[in-house]
Amino acid sequence: MGSTIGSINGVGDIYQPYEQKKLNYTGIMSTGFKDFLLRPELQRSIVDCGFEHPSEGVDIICQAKSGMGKTAVFVLTTLHQLHPQPKPICILVLCHTRELAFQIKKEYDRFLQHFGDSVTCNVIYGGQPIQDHIKILTEKPPTVLVGTPGRILALVKGQHLKFENLRVFVLDECDRMLSELDMRQDVQQIFKMTPYQKQVMMFSATLGQDIRVVCKKFMKNPFEIYIDNDTKLTLHGLQQYIVKLNEDCKTKKLIELLDSLLFNQVIIFVKTSQRAEALSKLLSKQNFPSTFIHGQLVQEERQIKIVLV
Repeated sequence: MGSTIGSINGVGDIYQPYEQKKLNYTGIMSTGFKDFLLRPELQRSIVDCGFEHPSEGVDIICQAKSGMGKTAVFVLTTLHQLHPQPKPICILVLCHTRELAFQIKKEYDRFLQHFGDSVTCNVIYGGQPIQDHIKILTEKPPTVLVGTPGRILALVKGQHLKFENLRVFVLDECDRMLSELDMRQDVQQIFKMTPYQKQVMMFSATLGQDIRVVCKKFMKNPFEIYIDNDTKLTLHGLQQYIVKLNEDCKTKKLIELLDSLLFNQVIIFVKTSQRAEALSKLLSKQNFPSTFIHGQLVQEERQIKIVLV
């Protein structure tokens, strides 16, 4: 279904374009999961997770707002296409952060609960000893491999990871992965080492025109699903407010808001890791239980802090 792409001749022109045509999917969209004769164990998992509606083996570009179930779309689709006794590394999912890789694995685990031991999912990312990942791939390679491009590419170059069985290639948050040139080159090198015949899926909450062009170069006749109106990218029921303040008034106003608003948990995004630590300490002193997380922490510290929250 998918395609290979040309060698790197500089950042600007590294792909072989394909002719694009629109496809009609009315029949798919009007049908429920129960009409697709899904595997019984997958049907049970779908019921357990509360999903109602289902896409086909073509390449897909999908932009939809966060929380709409993009991850579940490719998890369900890829699992249903598996052979009853699947070979190792049939599905590869690439994402740009370790945290997202763990989230995707958790979603696969949710729907694998009735599959038994014949179908497994594992996650691989940088910052961990590469020997641990080599051991995983050597002793019991998973059916579904989720990972970050840098570590996946290192394992491929070291000939510890091969894609002869690969049937589906997924990029989650593809805009982030393809807009950063170093990561884009890693993705392209990995892609070149996969079989020509495969399904390619790309998903993102935001997808600019320039990145859409790049996405299509990895695909053959992709089916495209876009929400072009940025105002529709906010989840229903979510209210957004802007308060314009001088820099020296921001912390005081934040504490006032935390004092006056009813909430269970709050996530505060700041510009730097130093600011994250300083603000967390200040909030703790003001009797708001707080912790911080940023890219300077090692993975074990991040996981501990997330559990504490």
